[in-house]
Amino acid sequence: MENYGEEDLLVWSTLFKRQQKNLKEKGSKRYLHCLNQMQEVLNADEIPDFEKINAWFHHQTGWKIEVVPGLIPVEDFFDLLAQKRFCSSTWLRTMEQLDYLEEPDMFHDIFGHIPLLADPQFSEFAHAFGKLGQAHKHNSWAVVQLQRLYWFTIEFGVIWEEEQLKSYGAGILSSFGETNRVANQNCNLISFDIDLVLSRFFRTDVLQEDYFLIQSFEELNSVLKQVNTILSRKVYI
Repeated sequence: MENYGEEDLLVWSTLFKRQQKNLKEKGSKRYLHCLNQMQEVLNADEIPDFEKINAWFHHQTGWKIEVVPGLIPVEDFFDLLAQKRFCSSTWLRTMEQLDYLEEPDMFHDIFGHIPLLADPQFSEFAHAFGKLGQAHKHNSWAVVQLQRLYWFTIEFGVIWEEEQLKSYGAGILSSFGETNRVANQNCNLISFDIDLVLSRFFRTDVLQEDYFLIQSFEELNSVLKQVNTILSRKVYI
């Protein structure tokens, strides 16, 4: 914590307060419930202390934060997810970078990803995803398919929740502009179809155009079974 200065705290607090308010009617209630549960260790008033967050998760779903220097090989990422370890960088954007980053920073990793891991059902999905990735990590074709699934669910997933469109993907939840883009439906909302998802190319350097809409979190776990069948049938290349 001593490595962060006053400007870092201002950036964190500004981002947290702005997005927490923005998500009240736009974020998944499951995510918001988890964020509220975590307020003792994750809030606008202090830079996150990973040890405190890990201790909190020890009594919940058992996840731990794994500090990484930045983007890591996807195979290593799968291995960590399979161990219930979620990657986070420790660098934080500047005030000039509040609205968009191509490479994820600590706000994206912690505010966007971590809370929903406290939801038992989503935790199960993320863990099972990691184990599936670990099992197929030496198959280059399978890795591409899993990256697409991850992108359109864990990163940029949207859900029809109580007859309203809500966001649950971390790339949306941590982005003020992307949250509003989805809520205003200035994008393509596509009913979740695994064949479409696995064939859909994506870009990391722009706001998304396409979002795949699930009907419930239960749907995610059934999706993994379908993907496992698809990947197991493919000849390794």
